[in-house]
Amino acid sequence: MSEHASNPSSPDPFDALESALSQSYNQGLTPLHPPQKSLIRIHMILRALILLILASVAETLLYLHHEVQPGMILAPAIFFTVLLVFVLPNRIYRRWGYDMGDEQLRVLRGFLWRTDTIVPFNRIQHIDVAQGPVQRWFDLSTLIVHTAGTHNSIVTLPGLATAEAEDMRETIKGHIRQDMI
Repeated sequence: MSEHASNPSSPDPFDALESALSQSYNQGLTPLHPPQKSLIRIHMILRALILLILASVAETLLYLHHEVQPGMILAPAIFFTVLLVFVLPNRIYRRWGYDMGDEQLRVLRGFLWRTDTIVPFNRIQHIDVAQGPVQRWFDLSTLIVHTAGTHNSIVTLPGLATAEAEDMRETIKGHIRQDMI
């Protein structure tokens, strides 16, 4: 048994590296709840399966009608699928972060195109905490903030622990009530 396995309190070097990368990408903001990475991976697996099915059908049709060499479409699709399932979820997860200050909620997200959204509490009209069936399995929720206006009037923050999302909703609700007084 390795030293790491026998001593559960010793830090995992990969977790430390992941945390350091997440902090550098997210400018010190709070990262999403770690099970969100698994949820992203499940979504990528479903997309990868669709890609592989479509690539298999396309390759079969091309092979039957145009005598294309086997693997011309499926091999690149398999390579892309491996990237989709094993590399992309970590990168997507690392590029989400949030901060709930005294007067505003800041959400930073984006893999290729970065979006930094700041929502002042006095602009919030109502707040939802949503949870899909797979999110329930991981005890995750999405905080949905509705603001005044039409353009970008909905800000979503997925990947929060359910208790944390509910606490954030109550905190924001308290700020809204305080502003109304």
